[in-house]
Amino acid sequence: MDAPEKPRGELVIRTIAMPADTNPSGDIFGGWIMSQMDLGSGILASKTSHARVVTVAMDGMSFLQPVRVGDRVACYAWVEKIGRTSMRIPVEVWVERYMTGEQVRVTQAVFTYVALDAEGRPTPVQRD
Repeated sequence: MDAPEKPRGELVIRTIAMPADTNPSGDIFGGWIMSQMDLGSGILASKTSHARVVTVAMDGMSFLQPVRVGDRVACYAWVEKIGRTSMRIPVEVWVERYMTGEQVRVTQAVFTYVALDAEGRPTPVQRD
């Protein structure tokens, strides 16, 4: 994977990695990073579809760099494809390193969401 020089997409969530989010080795737990990606891309999916959405798949996640306590974690996402009831949303995670300010891309993945109606059934994505 070629590392882009700056984040792509729109900023969908930003937070700080805290000690409670670490694995036994002291790095930030990968599942915590994945949950931030799901939250952020879910915000974009809901905003895009004007509906409740659910995550149905996540593809191709690779950790490129560790995330450390104190790093500012930012998820950037964009809508790659809209189907009848689904959306594919790539997400990149960048960190601003604690103390140094260095910006590093740490992971990326593609999330797929389905829009749901009030009864929980798939519904067409409302396109603007």
